[in-house]
Amino acid sequence: MPEEKHMEAKVELTDPRALRAYAHPTRMTLAGLLRREGPLTATRAAELTGESVASCSYHLRILAKYGLVEEADPGGPGREKPWRATAQYTNWPGYSEDPAVAEAADALTLAVAENQFARMTRALEMRRQLPREWQEAERYTDVTLYLTAEELTGLGERIDALVAEYADRSTDPSLRPEGSRRVPYLQIAYVAPDPDPPAPAGEDR
Repeated sequence: MPEEKHMEAKVELTDPRALRAYAHPTRMTLAGLLRREGPLTATRAAELTGESVASCSYHLRILAKYGLVEEADPGGPGREKPWRATAQYTNWPGYSEDPAVAEAADALTLAVAENQFARMTRALEMRRQLPREWQEAERYTDVTLYLTAEELTGLGERIDALVAEYADRSTDPSLRPEGSRRVPYLQIAYVAPDPDPPAPAGEDR
């Protein structure tokens, strides 16, 4: 019997080809599904995503090519072999001196943001179906801060430390208290573009 493998905490993507490959919405969906639901065949993934079995099988092979998923049972037959995620999270550069890496990383960040916004929109459309306590617990708020780069980094690290207190529940269901539900928790902080300078008096723009 093959030894059961455990997911790594994170996988780092630095190859521009891997970054571009992961930016596909179906691949992001499949990677997330495997992380939450455990090993799945392409057939089961198709049932859960609404994609065709052939499409899921193709996208899973692409994810495997770049180390994001792998066969859970290499001896399994054809499309019925189960796939597993290799890591719980995916990291990629926030900055790179290499223009190809920087461009691919920015494209992936944009694709992830669009994917998250689409999922959040669906959740908002259905939130009235939640019990009152969950509707009141959800957070949709923002605040503008004036920070240095060092302060923004430190703030992120402190928030990460708080979130990490609950991270083990993602991979160990026995740690989830009764009544807990899956809650995507987004952290977004960006530097606001400087406003356009005022036009000189009398000049039309």
